[in-house]
Amino acid sequence: MLPLLYNALWYPALPFALIASAGADLSAWRERLGLAACDQLPGSGKRIWVHAASVGEIEAVRPIALGLAREFPETAMAITTMTAAGREAARRRIPAAIAYQLAPLDWPFAVRSFLRRVKPGLLLIAETELWPNYFFEAARADVKIAIINGRISERSAGRYARINGLLSSALGQADLILAQTEADAARYCALGAPSARVIVTGNTKFDPGDTAAPLRPALAEFAVSQPILIAGSTAPGEERIVAAAYQELLRSFPQLALIVAPRHLARAAEVAAILQEAGLSFVKASDLPQAGVLPNSMMAGVPVLLLDTMGELRGLYRRATIAFVGGSLGPGRGGQNPAEPAEFAVPVMLGPYHENQREPVQALLAADGARIVRDASEIVNTAASWLSDDDARRSAGRNGQAAIARLGGGISATLGHLRGLMQAG
Repeated sequence: MLPLLYNALWYPALPFALIASAGADLSAWRERLGLAACDQLPGSGKRIWVHAASVGEIEAVRPIALGLAREFPETAMAITTMTAAGREAARRRIPAAIAYQLAPLDWPFAVRSFLRRVKPGLLLIAETELWPNYFFEAARADVKIAIINGRISERSAGRYARINGLLSSALGQADLILAQTEADAARYCALGAPSARVIVTGNTKFDPGDTAAPLRPALAEFAVSQPILIAGSTAPGEERIVAAAYQELLRSFPQLALIVAPRHLARAAEVAAILQEAGLSFVKASDLPQAGVLPNSMMAGVPVLLLDTMGELRGLYRRATIAFVGGSLGPGRGGQNPAEPAEFAVPVMLGPYHENQREPVQALLAADGARIVRDASEIVNTAASWLSDDDARRSAGRNGQAAIARLGGGISATLGHLRGLMQAG
């Protein structure tokens, strides 16, 4: 009864959801309605449907998808995301997949249509993507279902509690719920997930990744022979604070460069305007050559890089001196992943609003690999303490790197549990 009521309420909103998610792009409409032609997936093994929200979640599922592709080479994999940016990230980061599409809307017709075309035997849902019809329709089609790298924040748990009956029915269809932490597992169970199917496997983002993190020559040249502050995955309001802090830091550290990487590339023009208003000379990564080195004149007197391209932040983190991780200075966003710079022994600053990243933040703070900053003056003071003392900065970086390494193991644990679903009939 609950699924029927949910779909009845959702159906009138379908045209608005289509317009909001696909606009005037007819191919995007087809993907949202589950009509895109991806029914020619090769492979004789079990097909896998991997669903993730956007870029960050793609990074979490990447090692799992690649691991399954290596272990079961006869399989074919289709990846869906809620955003076009996530779809492009999947194309780049998970080349083992065959199809990359915008996800079907959480509406029975769209999900059924997608399932008929892809014919998956296994559905992997990343992190927080609890779309009820994905669970109901996949179960109806005898598809095995697993939530991987699952997490539910306290705030989200409160919202989900309002539709507890619906989510309980949906989660009851899952064969496995692989949660990041004990707290996440408890929240899944409180929402009605069968406790026997909820297992804590850790966070797949914390296992050592591609430490080489190569960069195209133009960006590598910008990042050489100068101390660099990276403000990564910034949210609205944070760029002004970072710009003000950077201007103050230049008084004591005139060679310091700044890289600003907004969380959403659609905000690049807005961030460019903020840098201009602050009187900072900058270059956009999209304007740098894709191959070859920078012309000598291109970066003369330009200390700031606006990273308005996809997939290059990780490589720049490897070359950073210190980092600020955004989405954390104001309430409502929960913070972005501080493990990304810490993995490269880069000491991290982040704001007090990091509830979505509680485990890595607590580990980094306990190891003195990260510090909390609340405003521009605290960014200045913390950054200056590290920039003026190389030994202290390197020690903080190593401590943070070791703390993140201790959180590892999520990839192997997750793959171990998924093998049973892959081998099930």
